[in-house]
Amino acid sequence: MNAVATRQVKILRDDEAITLPESLSLATRFTGLDAWMNFVHNVYQFPVYRLVCNMNDQVEGWLVLTHIQHPVFGNYLATSPFGSYGGFAYASAAAHDALLEKAQTLANDLGVEYVNIRFEAGNETPPNHWIQHPIYSTYVVELASNSDLLLSNFGSDHRNHVRKSIKKGFSIKFGHLDLLNDAYEALAQSMHELGSPYHRKNYLNDMAEAMGDSLEFVVLYGPRNELAGAGVFISQGDMVTNLHANILRRFRSDYAGEFLYWSVISRYCEKSFKVLDLGRSLNGSGNETFKMKWKPRKVPLAYWYYLPKGGPIPELNQKSPKFRFAIWMWQRLPSMVVRMLGPSLIRGIA
Repeated sequence: MNAVATRQVKILRDDEAITLPESLSLATRFTGLDAWMNFVHNVYQFPVYRLVCNMNDQVEGWLVLTHIQHPVFGNYLATSPFGSYGGFAYASAAAHDALLEKAQTLANDLGVEYVNIRFEAGNETPPNHWIQHPIYSTYVVELASNSDLLLSNFGSDHRNHVRKSIKKGFSIKFGHLDLLNDAYEALAQSMHELGSPYHRKNYLNDMAEAMGDSLEFVVLYGPRNELAGAGVFISQGDMVTNLHANILRRFRSDYAGEFLYWSVISRYCEKSFKVLDLGRSLNGSGNETFKMKWKPRKVPLAYWYYLPKGGPIPELNQKSPKFRFAIWMWQRLPSMVVRMLGPSLIRGIA
């Protein structure tokens, strides 16, 4: 007599190890795997809930939620903390539904204001009790064995801007902890210019140690070897993801962004990666316009919300009207004040 198939969802203990099937590991992205979640927990002490769906002792689904409690930005659960998307993967519709139901129960038990699940299924209709907030997409470039093949596909203006950037005297370095200081300074300065808080340097240091060789810092220098920009790129399988990439304002008119992105594309073509994820942007934003010049495939992201207490979807992004004055004021604060207050704010926007 055959045993009856049983499906079970449980929350793993902190010390409980698990090996995900490769398909689920890739689908959940690095922001849903233990290395990333342990790094986030160690930096900010957020509780992490790892939900696994098993079918007859076979892993069929995976959902990882971080519990953020912040005096300004609220009490919520989210996947992919400080990343664009990830942390939710499933091999069947039944596992998908079972994990979401368990997430609702967890949210109710913890008394959070909402749950935000971010993953790569923006065209999928959310189930009952969940709401899609279609404001973000990511932009995926299919790499080639020779980067010149990609260049020929760009628009003529964009090809000219890339070529002009090469003549401006920029230089670029790829590395790991050897570039930590310069990468942090460039990112912190550029985030200040954009009106956004940023983390302490230990955030990038601990990230690099946790992610190991899969992480590369990229630092861009101007003609006089001054800092012009930086980025953080993380590889998984045959994909490389742009986690951060910012250019200091005074270098933008010299096509510094084009130089950085073209250097990155050329490097990862040479290293035989298949895909470069340029990272998320708000739909209709200037960042999206810039990324679309690289002829990517635009992928709408699922940003699903469960609101156990009702109310509007939270607007924790730079287009929110309630943040406009805060952004304007932050841009004008002294660097010393920004560096002191920023980490306590940014920890709440996971």
